[in-house]
Amino acid sequence: MSSFNFGFEDFEDFKDDSRLENLAAHFEREGSTGYFDSDTLEEIASFYFEQGRFEESLRVVDRSLEIHPFSSDGWMRRGILLNNMGRHAEALDAYERALELNPTDVETIVNRGITQDSLDEPDKALQSYEDALQLDPRNEEALFNKGVTLERLNRIAEAISVFMECVEINPEHPEVWYELGFCFDRISKEEDSIGAYDKHLDIDPYSHDAWYNRGIVLNRLARYREAIDSYDMSIVISDEFASAHYNRGNALANLGELKEAILSYKRVLEIEGNDAATCYNIALAFEELKLYESSIHYFEKALEADDTYAEAWYGLGCCHDALERFEEALAFFNRAIVLGPDIPDFWHAKADCAYNMGRLPEAINAYRTVVKMAPKNRDAWVDFAETLFEAEMLEEALEAYGKALTLRPDDAEAYVSQARAHFALGNSDESIYSLKMAFGLDPKQKEDFSQSYPELFGDQRIRRMLDLDR
Repeated sequence: MSSFNFGFEDFEDFKDDSRLENLAAHFEREGSTGYFDSDTLEEIASFYFEQGRFEESLRVVDRSLEIHPFSSDGWMRRGILLNNMGRHAEALDAYERALELNPTDVETIVNRGITQDSLDEPDKALQSYEDALQLDPRNEEALFNKGVTLERLNRIAEAISVFMECVEINPEHPEVWYELGFCFDRISKEEDSIGAYDKHLDIDPYSHDAWYNRGIVLNRLARYREAIDSYDMSIVISDEFASAHYNRGNALANLGELKEAILSYKRVLEIEGNDAATCYNIALAFEELKLYESSIHYFEKALEADDTYAEAWYGLGCCHDALERFEEALAFFNRAIVLGPDIPDFWHAKADCAYNMGRLPEAINAYRTVVKMAPKNRDAWVDFAETLFEAEMLEEALEAYGKALTLRPDDAEAYVSQARAHFALGNSDESIYSLKMAFGLDPKQKEDFSQSYPELFGDQRIRRMLDLDR
């Protein structure tokens, strides 16, 4: 941020737009030859500056410096203008000229620091702020900009300390509270962050960025309703603020209010056009609502914006899989895997889909990849084991059931499935042990046993050992 008053602290007292426009027009006609006193030139320069017409303002300042080349204020103003125009090296030269004429001018030293920071010379900037504070230890602009530079250097604790000094001097300085909100959020002091943003908003209630940032922090705390209220305030102030609409949609989705979330996301598309992430989120919401055709439409729109969006290919596959369009689903899962070969969910979805199509070897290879990538994924081990069992790869199936039960020893269904594999291999004792474990964990398994596993129930020895004939 820039410290800038351009030397016209009482400008509002005599501001008269029509008079200033006439003066400016007169300068445009006769600037190089006409006579203008220094006060008039200051007025014209400030008039241009406030309109953002920096080139014209610079021309007036340069005319003033022709008349008063030893004016330190004139050189400082020239530096401020050049800094605002992005001509930082020239701005630095102007500040140095000003300081040659008035070495103890704190405002010039602070502005030199701001320009040094813009030139990516933070150490020099910090030294400038220290020089200013040596002359005026309570100078809030020197403190504030020192804090900003420290924040940019990721020296967050130091930045917070400096900002706190600043608010002790001027507790009504809104930008300091804003930066404190940001810094506290960076070090995961969310409650302090919200408190700082609240202080900022007490002073500047129309700061849409502060309402938005406050919403982000509340969302991170899972205080979604409050986050939505914050985003709403940001949107009331700036309806075209796409990020506020987007994050409002995320908070609504977190609350399960999917239809309302979709409306927020669609507003983002109205503002920004086709955006891949927004279309993807709309698609996810429709998918959760089981409106698969609408979901497919928005996954496709996401891919129109970014055809390398692996999660969107995966989402398309999930929707087609839910609609039992397995061929299409498998093709989309394969596209996702090409783009994201290290994502286990993609391989798991491919494996499930291949299994549903009866393509057991393909499913087994995919499950094998999943459990290699995510060896603690119990569901993948169970699915892998079931598929191996169906493919009559019984020894491997037993090993996979064993892995699943290591991850979840209280899984009664997995014990029953393990019993089936042991029975198929002729391991009656092991089969009985697995069934006893299953029935002990879940008595309902015993009730459903005869219907669910007739091949086991039909074995007289198993029935006898498990007391099933009583």
